[in-house]
Amino acid sequence: MSPRRKRGRPARVRGPAVLLAAALFAQAGCATVSPAPSAPAAPVKSWEAAQIIDALSQRHGQFRSMRALARVDYSGPDGKRTFQEAVHVQRPNRLRLETLSMLGAILIVTVNDKEIVGYHPREGLFLRGERTKRNLFRYTQIPLELEEITMLLVGLPPVDEKLAWRQEGSGLVFSANGRKKDLVAFESEQAVPTRWERFDDAGGVALSARFSDYKTTPHGLFPSRVFIEAPPQGRKLDIRFEEPELNAALPAELFFQQKPAHAQELPIESLGG
Repeated sequence: MSPRRKRGRPARVRGPAVLLAAALFAQAGCATVSPAPSAPAAPVKSWEAAQIIDALSQRHGQFRSMRALARVDYSGPDGKRTFQEAVHVQRPNRLRLETLSMLGAILIVTVNDKEIVGYHPREGLFLRGERTKRNLFRYTQIPLELEEITMLLVGLPPVDEKLAWRQEGSGLVFSANGRKKDLVAFESEQAVPTRWERFDDAGGVALSARFSDYKTTPHGLFPSRVFIEAPPQGRKLDIRFEEPELNAALPAELFFQQKPAHAQELPIESLGG
C-alpha cells in the first residue's frame, strides 16, 4: 500500500511488519492459525538444575547461524494470516527477514551491528534507522534486543545463565536485581528447552515461546517449530522452519542493503510506535 502524501510533510508508513508483516503487507488472505503446542501434563524426566544449566550453555555454542524458509501463522487484534518468510540469522547481531508472496519479496528487513533497514519494494520505500531496541520493535513488535531475537529464532531461550536462579519443577527461574526475569522449562526426555517466559515488572508474562518438533541435525537437536506469544498484546506467531541450514557461512553483505535508485528514503520513525 502507498502512504498518503500531504504537502510539506514526509511520507509515513503505518504499522509493524517483518515477522508480523502478514497483518499489513502479506497477500495470503485469512487463515486458521494452528493451535499452540501443548506442554506435557507432567515432565517426562526430572532434570537437575546443573543439567539444565549445562544444556543451555552447550546449546548456545551449537547454533551460530541459520538459513531457512518458514511458514508463519500470525494472529492478533488485526486478524489472522499465513505467509512465508525467508529467515537468515547470524548470531549475535545480524538478521535478514524477507516476507514473500507469489510475486516475490514484499518486505526485506536487514539488521546488523550498525543499522536496521526496511525496504518495501511495492511502495518504493526504503526506511533506515539506528539499530536500537525501539526500532527493532517498530518492525517486529518483539520487545527484545537483537541478540535475544537472533537467539529465539534459532531455538535458544534468550536467558543469561549467569544470573541468580532457583529451580521450580522442571525449569529454572532467573532473576536480576531481585526481580524474576526469565523462566526456562525442560519438559522432555531430551535435554532441550521446551518453554521460555519473560516477565514484566509486575511479575506477569510479557512474552513467551514454546520450542517443539525437535529434529536431529549434525549440530544437535533443533526445534523446527517456535511458537511466540505476547499475551498483553494478544499476538501469536507460529513459526515452522522447513529444512533449516544450520551454521552455514552467511556472507556479511546479506545483512546490508543499498538504497535502490528509484526508492524514496525515509527515517524509520515513519513507522510510528
